[in-house]
Amino acid sequence: MKTQNKLSTLWIIVMMNLLFADVLSIMVELVNKNTLDDILGEVTSTMAIAAVLTNIPILMIYFSKSLSFSINRKLNMIAGFITIIFVIGGGSLLPHYLICASIEVIALLIIIKIAWTWKNNPNPEQIDS
Repeated sequence: MKTQNKLSTLWIIVMMNLLFADVLSIMVELVNKNTLDDILGEVTSTMAIAAVLTNIPILMIYFSKSLSFSINRKLNMIAGFITIIFVIGGGSLLPHYLICASIEVIALLIIIKIAWTWKNNPNPEQIDS
């Protein structure tokens, strides 16, 4: 599998786990009788920051397949580190979040490792292993 495909697929895994963790967290809040008005009213600016940060994995799904080697490699490492900080810093200790966050961090560490060790292949037709 080509390196770009591996990276893009790992970013999809990260994004799906981010979504799942958020959906399950909303369900927990609703079951605990917290209304969305109370939740959203208190954290509007935090939600705006989260919207920006969650777009990093979304964009990386595309960028991993479309950018040149040099930019792609650097951007995957930078985006991976930023996303790890976001996942850990914005998390909770609820079991569903710990499971999703663990998978996200593992996938992000793999992304960083792949990008770090990625060598430029002068023959784009040859498939990376």
